Amino acid sequence: MNKLKKVLQAYGTILALIMIVIVFSILRPKSFFTLRNFINISRQISLMVIISIGATLVMSINEFDLSIGSMASLGGVISALMAVAGVPLSLCFICPVLISLIIGWVNGWIVARFSVLSFITTLGMRTVLSGVIYRLTGGATVFQDIPKGYSWLGTFRIGQIPLLSVIMVVFVILFDYVMRHTVLGRRLYAIGGNEETAKISGIRVPFYKNIAFALCAMLSCITGMLIASRVGSANTTAGEGYFLSSYAAVFIGCTVSKKGIPNVIGTLVGCAILGILTNGLTMLQMPTYMQDIITGAIIIIAVIIQKIGKR
Repeated sequence: MNKLKKVLQAYGTILALIMIVIVFSILRPKSFFTLRNFINISRQISLMVIISIGATLVMSINEFDLSIGSMASLGGVISALMAVAGVPLSLCFICPVLISLIIGWVNGWIVARFSVLSFITTLGMRTVLSGVIYRLTGGATVFQDIPKGYSWLGTFRIGQIPLLSVIMVVFVILFDYVMRHTVLGRRLYAIGGNEETAKISGIRVPFYKNIAFALCAMLSCITGMLIASRVGSANTTAGEGYFLSSYAAVFIGCTVSKKGIPNVIGTLVGCAILGILTNGLTMLQMPTYMQDIITGAIIIIAVIIQKIGKR
C-alpha cells in the first residue's frame, strides 16, 4: 500500500496524462492517435506553455501576476502597430519585449518595496494595460496593412514541425535549466520557501522579485506577439484567454513535483493535459461550456493535491 502511495505521489500526474491519451485513442483512434494530431497539439499548446512558464516563475516566489493576459494582448498590439507603421520587423519584436520588462519590473518593485499584495498590484496593472490597449487601438483589431513577413514566426514550419513548437521546446529547456541549475532559480525557490529566511541568509529579496515579475511580463509579451504573428492580426483581448489556462497548468504541474512546488517540466505536463483534453473533447464534439467545467474542476483538484503534496 505504501509503495502504491509513493508511486502515485511521484508519477500520478504523468499516469493521468497517459490515461487521457489512451481514452481518447480508444474513442477516436483514426483522428486522435496520429502523428499529425500530436504535432498539431504541440502547436496548440506552444503559446500556453510560454506564458505559463512566466506564471511558474512568479509562483515560485509565492506571488501571482494577474496582468499576464493584458500584457500578452499589449505585446501583440504594439508589435502589430509598429509593423503597420513600417518599422523593421526585428524591432517590432524587440521593442515590445523591452517595454514588457520595464512593466514587469515595476510590478515587482511595487510588490517588494511597499509590501502590497501581488493580487492587488497586478490587478491594477491589468486595468492600466487594458486602458493603454484601448487608447492605442480604439478597441479595434489591428489587421490592415500588416506586412506578410510579420506572420513568419507564427506560421513557418521546419518540415512538418511548426516553428512555434520548436520555440516552445527551447523555452522549456532554457528555463528548466535556469530554475534547477542556476543561482537565480535557487534563490527564487528560497524566497518562495520562506521569504524571511531568505532575507536572513543574505538574498536580495526585492531584486529577485523584480526579476521574476519582469521575466513573467516578458514571456507574456512574447506569447502575445506570437499570437499576433500566427493569425496575422492583433486582437485587443487576444491574451486574456490564456490567463486561466496558464495558472491551471502551473497548479497541475505542481503535482509533478514531490514537494508540490512550481516547476517548468511540471508546467509543460500541465499544458499537455489541458491541450490534449481540449483536443480530444473537441473531437468528441463536447460543448465549450463542458470543457470549461472540466478545466475548472481540474484546477480545484490540482490545488488540493498541491496542498497535500506540501504537507
